[in-house]
Amino acid sequence: MIIFRYLSRELLANTFAVCTVLMMVLLSGRFVRYLGQAVAGNLEPGVIFAILGYRIPDFIQMTLPLAFLLAVMLTFGRLYVESEMSVLRACGVSERRLLGYTLVVGSGIALLVAWLSFSVAPSGTGKYLELYTAQQQKSELDQLSAHRFYSLEKGSLIAYAGGVGEDKSLSELFMAMFRPAADNDGRVVDNLVVVRAARGEQQRDSASGEDYLVLQDGLRIEGQPGSREFRLTYFEQYGTRLESGERAPRRPDIDSLSNAELLAAPSSALRDEYRATWYWRLALPILVLVAGLLAVPLARTDPRKGRFGRLLPAIIIYFVYLLALNAVRGSAASGAISPLVGFGAVHGLFVAIALLLFSIERLKLSRLPRRPLWLGSKK
Repeated sequence: MIIFRYLSRELLANTFAVCTVLMMVLLSGRFVRYLGQAVAGNLEPGVIFAILGYRIPDFIQMTLPLAFLLAVMLTFGRLYVESEMSVLRACGVSERRLLGYTLVVGSGIALLVAWLSFSVAPSGTGKYLELYTAQQQKSELDQLSAHRFYSLEKGSLIAYAGGVGEDKSLSELFMAMFRPAADNDGRVVDNLVVVRAARGEQQRDSASGEDYLVLQDGLRIEGQPGSREFRLTYFEQYGTRLESGERAPRRPDIDSLSNAELLAAPSSALRDEYRATWYWRLALPILVLVAGLLAVPLARTDPRKGRFGRLLPAIIIYFVYLLALNAVRGSAASGAISPLVGFGAVHGLFVAIALLLFSIERLKLSRLPRRPLWLGSKK
């Protein structure tokens, strides 16, 4: 029991440390990406941390299997390098027994991954998509803040607002744009249009769903630069249509669906894709256990090689395993293979590889002489 507590503490501490490092790398990359979108005006700065928060369960479920693999490699590597493994074997603690302790800890981590994969991550993904899509569907004027010039409509419109209210109402609005028009000779030229208004607000047409900017108490000036002919129009109310994101209804993201929705596919056309997603969620906790099974024989080393000597081969094997699962998911989603057969074959293949690694080591031990060499051979 003491050995189990010692090994469990080491495995959990290393898993937490590795998972934290991997999460920091993933979150920092995403944060830089979302920050760039906020600077470009495609996201509100206030929603960046909310979006990251909703993505965390999905990131954790993907990083925990790799973190557990590396934790087993680091823990057992230290046992080998510091000769603790030799002491344990001398005390009658076999590698098979240590493997059992490792799989007990791995089972707890696998249950956590299963909870994230089947419950928490789909819910978080759904909220993330809802929030992110709402940001992408906002009109360009929703991005305005006071006392700044903005380039809108792909650079064809420059806008400035002296004030922006909490209800997105605008004050002291200035807009400048070029619009095609015909001159006196019938040629198409670009006229400069300048609009200044005391107030403005966005309104949506209930019939068409289009967004409009309604300006009040302003002046519209239109003319060709270099010409003396300009048309001035004073208005009490002036409206123009705004460009906005795509509002067409789209199919919900499969990764955000609950398990009940996946198992009750709405049509035969989506059944294969839904089943593949459900089996993918099931594959992640199994991945944790198989990763632990692979890591124990891969962690064998000697003090001269160090505890990090076999990390790279283990990481390569893990990513080959993960890529194989992804390939099976894609093939199962298209109906090319059965998800049960595909995922089962991949898991079975890597379990067989782990057992082969164990058998190779046992074969090496069986070839060692049973009697010490200095005693000579039996006659």
